[in-house]
Amino acid sequence: MPTHTGSLEDTDPPGPPLHGYRGEEPAARFAGTKGLSVAISREAGARGASIARKVGELLGWQVFDQELIDYLMVDETGRGQLLADVPAGAKEWADAHLARLQRERRVTNDPDAAALIRLVLMVAARGDVIIVGRGAGFVLPPESTLHVRVVAPFEDRVSYLAQSLRLPREEAANEVRSRDERRAQFLTHTLSREPSDLTAYDVVVNSTRLGVESAAQCVAWALRTKQQFAQLAGPGDEDHES
Repeated sequence: MPTHTGSLEDTDPPGPPLHGYRGEEPAARFAGTKGLSVAISREAGARGASIARKVGELLGWQVFDQELIDYLMVDETGRGQLLADVPAGAKEWADAHLARLQRERRVTNDPDAAALIRLVLMVAARGDVIIVGRGAGFVLPPESTLHVRVVAPFEDRVSYLAQSLRLPREEAANEVRSRDERRAQFLTHTLSREPSDLTAYDVVVNSTRLGVESAAQCVAWALRTKQQFAQLAGPGDEDHES
């Protein structure tokens, strides 16, 4: 299937950013995530997963899409391998961060939802990762997360799903609506957030106007800027949680 690409005129395409700022971690406590993360929220059919994979290629970072996160939720072996690779103290940090979100009523107390959010926090604690969906951008610390929303016109999203899933156009339109509704319900019921609130995102990219390649370059450029600010702030100035 051909990939729709675009270009940014009169600008040099940004190169991959430097690796995520790590600073000096205290010996006795885990101050936050080991590096920066990218959390990608997307409208159905807006090619958010494709953009995430392209960003992963640009940065050399691992992509955790919805399917992989759901797999880790049910596979103890895979989850154990993931947890064995997190920095010391990250588990305690994830538990404390989740507890704070629950105290502030920013997440539901449902055990399954809490387990999912804790897994997302553990993935991000490794640093240098891209997480697609699962409300990651709404639960991760904003100072160490670039929260991206991928959008596209409805008709373009229908066309994309009709082509990729080989569906009649009417069925593809119903699928787009159904997926959008399920994702909105998840955010509303689990995190009390509305995906349409654009103030919740660092960056919003239109995949129809930019195409996958240029949209990924924009995300990489925004991440590089966030890293530069993190370096200027220094490890002692960031509002990490213990």
